Amino acid sequence: MSAPLKETPAASGTVPAQSSVRTNPVRPGDQRGEGVVLNVFSHGFLALWALLIVLPLLWLVLSSFKTDAQIGGSAFGWPQNWSLDVFARAWEKGIGDYFLNTVIVLVFSVPLTMLFGSMAAYVLARYEFWGNRFLYFFFVAGAMFPVFLALVPLFFMVRRLDMLNTYQGLILVYVAYSMPFTVFFMHSFFRTLPTAVFEAAILDGASHSRTFFQVMLPMAKPGLLSVGIFNTLGQWNQFILPTVLMQPQSGDDPERYVLTQGLIQLQQQQGYASDLPVLFAGVTIAMIPMLVVYLSFQRQVQAGLTSATLK
Repeated sequence: MSAPLKETPAASGTVPAQSSVRTNPVRPGDQRGEGVVLNVFSHGFLALWALLIVLPLLWLVLSSFKTDAQIGGSAFGWPQNWSLDVFARAWEKGIGDYFLNTVIVLVFSVPLTMLFGSMAAYVLARYEFWGNRFLYFFFVAGAMFPVFLALVPLFFMVRRLDMLNTYQGLILVYVAYSMPFTVFFMHSFFRTLPTAVFEAAILDGASHSRTFFQVMLPMAKPGLLSVGIFNTLGQWNQFILPTVLMQPQSGDDPERYVLTQGLIQLQQQQGYASDLPVLFAGVTIAMIPMLVVYLSFQRQVQAGLTSATLK
C-alpha cells in the first residue's frame, strides 16, 4: 500500500514562510547622498582645473600692462598703468610680421588638410577594396610617429624640392603632419552617417564626387568643424617644424618666421636690455586669436565630438 501524499502548502491554502535572508532596500536618501558627494567632487575638480588654466592666462595678460620693475617686484601685483602702448611696441618689433606669416600659412594649410583628410577618410569609410584596412592603419600609425624622428630626412627632402624658408614648403609639411589625425577622426564620423542617404544619391544618378561634396560632406559638418579647430590650434602653436624649415638660407633670403619663432627671436634681440612687457604682449597677441576661435565654436566642437557616439 502506497504511502499517503503529504499535503503541500499550496494545496492546503497556506502561504509558505518567507526566507530568513532579506535584502536591504536602497533608500532614496542614500542615492541622493552619493549623488551629492559625486557632484561636489566633480565640480570641485573642474573648478580647480579651471583655476589652473585661467590664472596663468590672467597673469600673462596683466603682466603686459606692467613695467619691468613691477614684474620683478611682485608677480601678483595689479598694474598701475593700463596703456596699450606696449602692444604697439610689440607689433612694431616684429610681432605684426610674424602674425601675418602665420595667418598666410594657416589660410592654406588648414583648408587643404580638411579637404584631403576628409576625402581619404570618406573613401576608407564607405568603400570596400583590397588594402582598405592597411591604408587606414597606415594613416593611424602616422599619428603615433614622433615628428622628431623625421626632422632630418624631412629637412633634406624639402631642401631638394627647393622649398626651405618658403610658405608652400611649410604648408605642405603642415598638411602631411595633420593628415593622420584628420583621417582617423573623420573616418569614424563618416561611418556613423546613414547608408540609406548614400545609396539614394547613387540611385538618383549622382556621381561619387558629387555624392561626396553635395551629400555626405554637408552631413559631416559637425565633425569637420571639430577637427578643423584642432588642426588650427595645432598648426598655430607648432614650433619645431617651422624652426627647422623656416630659416633664412642666405643673406639675401628674407625672414619668414611664424609667431612661435618670432617670440624667441624677440627675446634674443633684446639682449641685456630686457623689455618683459613686450614679450608678454607678444604672447598675448599670439594667444587671443585662438582663444576667441575656441570660445566662439566650443558648442560646435562639443557637438561634433559627441555626435558620433549618440548616433
